[in-house]
Amino acid sequence: MNGLPAGLATTHAYVRRWAGDLRAGALELDRDPDAVHSFLDLPAIRFLAGHETPPGWERTGPEAGAGPAHGLATLERVLVSEELARGDAGMMLASPGASMCGVLLGVLGSQAQRDWVYGRLAERPRWTCFALTEPERGSAIGEMTATLTPVGDGSYVLDGEKRYIGNAARADVGAVFARVAGTERLGVLAVLVDTADPGFKAEPLPTLGLRGAQLTRITLEGVRVPAERVLGAHLPPTRRGMWSIVAVFDRLRPSVAAIALGIARAAHEYVAEHRRSLRGAERETYEELGRRIDAARTLTYRAARAVDRGRGGGYLASAAKARACEVAEDVTLGALRLFGPGARLDHPLLDKYARDARGVEFMEGTRNIQKLALFQGLHTGKVGRG
Repeated sequence: MNGLPAGLATTHAYVRRWAGDLRAGALELDRDPDAVHSFLDLPAIRFLAGHETPPGWERTGPEAGAGPAHGLATLERVLVSEELARGDAGMMLASPGASMCGVLLGVLGSQAQRDWVYGRLAERPRWTCFALTEPERGSAIGEMTATLTPVGDGSYVLDGEKRYIGNAARADVGAVFARVAGTERLGVLAVLVDTADPGFKAEPLPTLGLRGAQLTRITLEGVRVPAERVLGAHLPPTRRGMWSIVAVFDRLRPSVAAIALGIARAAHEYVAEHRRSLRGAERETYEELGRRIDAARTLTYRAARAVDRGRGGGYLASAAKARACEVAEDVTLGALRLFGPGARLDHPLLDKYARDARGVEFMEGTRNIQKLALFQGLHTGKVGRG
């Protein structure tokens, strides 16, 4: 890829080569999410296990991908996400590491909290989870029912339920959002939870797409949260609840868009490999889908750069996420149509791409939510209309 700084170009070159390793295990992981433990030595998985790890907690080794790439900016995260999702989005999302929890630590975490989490991640491959969504309420912070009850010494007791939480059944550490009992909107806090503590229970849910991520239901019954695991205690209340959620999503939505693009590219390349005799209307359809992928990528890169520069990136990130998910669904379904009525049975990998593309739609807000966010940016003049 032309025009990238040397370090970014090197990272991109590595992850592009690693995509094939993920694809080779895609269908196995789709059948059995626990099979992820068989792939932990792949360079891509090692990279993902450490890519949010800050300096000082390195797992080093002589081979590429053994240690973390520190301080991934949004654009770099987008490049990595697209290429590895092109290999297999399920495998990518099933990987151990700091993931969304790490981004939240960067926004709210103290040095001691980062040391606690990253110290554990440095010991061996471990999973984390980010628990915001609730049944029947989604991520609507104003309707959150998970509750933190103060104990009196700065600690809390956590009760409630979360749903559709990726990797929670595998996780050793979780970041959980809940409302402090008796408070309103600004009373929402994020806390770190050791999943081995009494009262934490995680049950995998059946899903059609992105099965490797093993979406999970979490129940929390009297989970003790020490004062030192309350995130953002050193910050004013206005920067702990909704503000922190928005900050995390702004940083990650371009990556979700990139995951959708990676799935779309995989399906598009599958057609090129297995249907080499496209002619007429089929060829026109195939080429148009390719142009739509390229256009969505341009928007996604623009959003990533805006986030990195702090210039209205959240609104562009919503636009990129909505457009890329639409493109991914259209490309994967269009690819299936090019193989005829029995395509889902005859081409299981292509069927998986279509299921995964639909799953990405529900990650970090559906298309309608993203359009509302973009409208707000347009209405307030924070996003140009040109």
